Parts: sequence; structure tokens; C-alpha cells
Amino acid sequence: MQTPLLAYHDPDFIDSDEGRPIRIISEYLAPLRAFSAAGVGATVVFFGSARAAVDGPLARYLEEATELARLVTEWSRAHCGERLVVCSGGGPGIMEAANRGAALAGGRSIGLNIGLPQEQRPNPFITPGLCFEFHYFFMRKLWFAHLARALIAFPGGFGTFDELFEILTLAQTRKLDGSIPVFLYGSAYWREVVNFDALVRHGTIAAEDLKLFEYVDEPRAALELLRRHIRVPAPAAPQPSFAKSRCRRGG
Repeated sequence: MQTPLLAYHDPDFIDSDEGRPIRIISEYLAPLRAFSAAGVGATVVFFGSARAAVDGPLARYLEEATELARLVTEWSRAHCGERLVVCSGGGPGIMEAANRGAALAGGRSIGLNIGLPQEQRPNPFITPGLCFEFHYFFMRKLWFAHLARALIAFPGGFGTFDELFEILTLAQTRKLDGSIPVFLYGSAYWREVVNFDALVRHGTIAAEDLKLFEYVDEPRAALELLRRHIRVPAPAAPQPSFAKSRCRRGG
């Protein structure tokens, strides 16, 4: 009789409904291991549309995302020992522009890619070893938030909104270890597509919540805001730790 496979070596089990918890935790533990090995403990996250194209209405933002990521990486390398690493969603459009900017500055960058029906593929500018493929959106968003020291949201659609409001909700409800400055890049776009003042007027958010983000419109101005607000990690800053989170007792 042939010896059966160990359960965790059995692809039929791992891919089954019963194996789902193992797949979920794997999407936490595999990046954790890679980030720890690479010494990555802090990120500047870039969100934005995968559909932005050089011949489309968001074309200017591709150039500006590249330039801002380049500036952030140059600053990090010069003043932070490259302890702040640009992170994107890993795909095309604004995401690719951010990874390209980091590469132009000679620095590392992260790509948190996700499998989608449109077959989103990782862009070629992500640093080898720092490209990750996710199936579960919520695990991908955990890693966006877990290491973030700042967030820059360029114009985007449903995915960008989902990721942006996840961070704003965590900040509003004080579920983060510390404050994460959030910058909405492209004030004309954001003021048109989201009427935050109307949310205050209708009583669904507080006026104080409008302080959770700032608008920016130019790469160098955005860099100055980052330098003013960001918490630069110390040289001996700890790397990601297993299951570290902020919660109330019993949570």
C-alpha cells in the first residue's frame, strides 16, 4: 500500500474548501517571511488606476506617479538608509508607474499583485523577491496597511476606492498602531468624484474626519508633505512580526 501524502503536501486537500484557512494564512506568512528576510519594515504605498494609459485622460498621473516614487526613493536612500520602500498593487497603470519611479532612483520596490479575471500581471519594475501574488483581497489589504508609513492615492476606480477607504476607516476607528498620513493626489479628480463635505453635511462622518487626508497636486509638493508628516523608521526598527496588531483585550 502506498504511503499517503502528508496533508500539507496534498494539492487536492490544499485546494479544497477545507484547505481554505491554510491558503489564507499562507498569504500572510509568505510575505512576512520575505519582508523579514529582505529587511523591509516600512513602506510608502501608492494606490491608483490599473487602467491609466499614456493616451487616456489620466496620462499626466502616470508621469507624476513615476516622478513622485523616484523622489521618495531618492530621499529614502539619502536620508533613511532606504528604510522606506515604495509599495504598489503590482499591476499596470499607476501601479507600474510607481514601481518604475523607484527603479529609476536605483531603489527597491514592492508589488502586491492579485489574480483577477482580466489577468492582471505583475509589472516588470518590481524588485525580484518583493513581488507577491494574492488570491484574497483582504490579505492583500492587510499587507498594504501593515507596513505603511504613508499612503498616496492617485485617481482610480473601485479598487482604489476600496483600498483608500480601508485605510481611512482604520484611521478613523483608531485601529492603527500610529497615524498614517494619507494624500489624495489630483485634487480636481478627488473633489469631483467624492464629496467629502457632503458626508459631513449629512452627518455620516465628522468634520474632524476631514483631517485624515490632504490633497496634493505636484510631486515635489507631495514629497515635502511626506517629509513633514511621515514617521521615519529608526535604523534598528523591528521587522514585521507574527500576528502583531492593535486590539482591545479579548479582540
